[in-house]
Amino acid sequence: MPELPEMEAWRRALDEPVSAFPITRAGPAHVATLKTYDPPLRELDGRRLAGARRRAKRLLFPTEDGELVVLVHLMTAGRLRYLRFGEKGPKTPAFQLVFEGGARLVLTEAGSKKRAGVWLLSPEAAEAELAHLGPEALGLGADRLAEICADESRRLHSLLRDQKLIAGIGRAWANEILHAARLSPYARSQDLDGDEVERLAAAIDAELERGLELRERGVNDARTYRVHDKLGQPCYACGTPIARVDFEEHTIYYCPECQTGGRWLTPYWGFKGRNWEKVSMASRRSRRRR
Repeated sequence: MPELPEMEAWRRALDEPVSAFPITRAGPAHVATLKTYDPPLRELDGRRLAGARRRAKRLLFPTEDGELVVLVHLMTAGRLRYLRFGEKGPKTPAFQLVFEGGARLVLTEAGSKKRAGVWLLSPEAAEAELAHLGPEALGLGADRLAEICADESRRLHSLLRDQKLIAGIGRAWANEILHAARLSPYARSQDLDGDEVERLAAAIDAELERGLELRERGVNDARTYRVHDKLGQPCYACGTPIARVDFEEHTIYYCPECQTGGRWLTPYWGFKGRNWEKVSMASRRSRRRR
């Protein structure tokens, strides 16, 4: 799922183009993508957007007259593209805005599951839609982070991904941040001391800024992530192979040396023979007995 660095890079890239010309046609929209029906999309016809805004992992496109807001949540597979006149795009986008002169803002979504969403809202309704979100992750600061950690007894990976507590971080950047902070994904937030909170706050800013700079340059996932999706590859800091913990909805990548003092987290992927594969707790106990 695109996270704060990716969404902010898109916002900056789209801010000027989407405000250049009035909208001539809003839609069509896939029935699963458009989440609102009142006001209807035709209310956007003839209006000019005031640019692109971002809140957490969502993009907002307010109209210049201040009456409407297009809110977009890309979820996992959604992608936004600004296509200039004549530039080829998808035949059936999940959603599009057509501008005077022929340029288009198109939303596509890979796969059969349509989870990305578009809302057309009043500014007040848009504010209410976003009211549950916590403070922005970038620039959060050690003091505010300390308050959040003190109020929540959560594993750090889970805490960083909770949009109600800290907005903008998902599973990939949680992996990068925790490695940079040298903290276990399973560490409890209320157990952090002052130095660890400071390290975590600094890592949040440093990693999100690094990600934003790379994404603005168009760098791909493989060159952007240093820990996420790097199972078995040497840790860039110590050389230990990166390990992985699998859950139903997300995956944790971490360095057993830098983050957990040589301990493997479970359920985990590690060495079995000469190969990287899933190792159960039973096989770990069996190997200990041998």
